[in-house]
Amino acid sequence: MQQTKLSAETRENAGQRGKLSAYRASGRIPAVIYGLDKKPVSITVDEKAITAVIKADPNAIITMAHPGGEDVVIIKAIQRHPVTDKYTHFDFKRISLTEKIKVKVHVKLVGECYGVKQQSGLVEHTMRELNVSCLPTEIPHEIVVDITDLHINHALRVKDVKLGKFELTDNPEQIVVSVTAPKEEKVETPAAGAAAAEPELAATKGKKEEGAEGAAPAAGAKPAAGAAPAAGAKPAAGAAPAKK
Repeated sequence: MQQTKLSAETRENAGQRGKLSAYRASGRIPAVIYGLDKKPVSITVDEKAITAVIKADPNAIITMAHPGGEDVVIIKAIQRHPVTDKYTHFDFKRISLTEKIKVKVHVKLVGECYGVKQQSGLVEHTMRELNVSCLPTEIPHEIVVDITDLHINHALRVKDVKLGKFELTDNPEQIVVSVTAPKEEKVETPAAGAAAAEPELAATKGKKEEGAEGAAPAAGAKPAAGAAPAAGAKPAAGAAPAKK
């Protein structure tokens, strides 16, 4: 477990929006120290210094030196800007090095999964952090979970994770990681007879168009003006015979 030391400055006029923005603009992040039945202390910490600590170990034990003294703390909560994702506030909780605390620890998956390599399955990493209860000086940097022997449609639960002397406080039946079958893509096939329907319509249409030219006039239809009657056709009643 990493232990580090940081310097903090006392924050005046705590809670004033304009003051908080000014602190952040100057590279200092507003924060509060609380716990162990002591009075909370409003402080600011250097943004670059606290960022380096978090990158090295988010559960690091920090000795925070400030004008009111020193406190041994861990990072309990972090607030970020919804757009820029920059740090906007920290909660530091005082701890005793001789009393157990509960912290979230990152889960790291290792091994070449059988269900993926041999069965073309997909790994679903459901719980990326687990709650661990232990002494502050014994907080693991990460929890390693081996998925080498995990087959398709199988899962590892909280109760399957072995941490030795550490105690996991999550629901033992919660799934940490599982391997699922790949989803099959559905290919839509045309309904029976649908494929022949379109050419059939085209053929019918072609026949009508071919028969339209030179087709006999409908019953009772008058021929166009000046047009000779069809061979063998009787002249209409009262019509003058054609001149020879």
